[in-house]
Amino acid sequence: MLYPTLALLLSGHALFAHAQGKELYRYINSDGVVVVDYQVPPEYVAGGYEVLNLRGVVLRVVPRTPTAEELADGSFISAEEEARLRRYDKALLLRYSTVPDIEAARDRSLGDLRMRLNILESNRRGYSQQIQKYQAQAADLERRGTEVDPQLLKTIAELQRKVVSTERQIAERRGDLEEAEASFAADIEHFLLLQENVQLRGGPPVVENAEDTDTGTDTGEEN
Repeated sequence: MLYPTLALLLSGHALFAHAQGKELYRYINSDGVVVVDYQVPPEYVAGGYEVLNLRGVVLRVVPRTPTAEELADGSFISAEEEARLRRYDKALLLRYSTVPDIEAARDRSLGDLRMRLNILESNRRGYSQQIQKYQAQAADLERRGTEVDPQLLKTIAELQRKVVSTERQIAERRGDLEEAEASFAADIEHFLLLQENVQLRGGPPVVENAEDTDTGTDTGEEN
């Protein structure tokens, strides 16, 4: 937790708490001064505080409570979410230099997912064709009054299980594809926002390359 001043008040109550072996609490008062005391006054609880042990080590952090306005307009960002966004910003700027970099990575990733999806759909068609072939053989045997080979029926049942399993994988791949498309779209939108913030602060502009910087390689379908 960052404090607007380095001043630190240790009240007589906190000293008493130390003697009694109680926890201490650190918060910021209305004057912007850091206070360590045996309790947090009710008017400062909503502002958040830290719980310390007797050596001054932070045991836990209680975040501030969002205001009614923040809850209404959705503008409140928790400390955990703020930290996550900072990590996201850093990772995005380390991974990409320009929007075309993101687009090239997107095209590689989506191309790989589509290839995997096509393989699965091809497998499903193959299984279905085999089922139709073996079912036709079984029906022909029955029409001729011949007992159907149990192994043939077992093969049909196994192929049907493969169709069900493959259809499940196809649904998962389609979900992965949609998720990847949304993720890369969010990356591009956020990268543009970061670029705009850098330019507003007077930092060096991020220059987009005119040519595609795609240097990645595709991977094959998983077994």
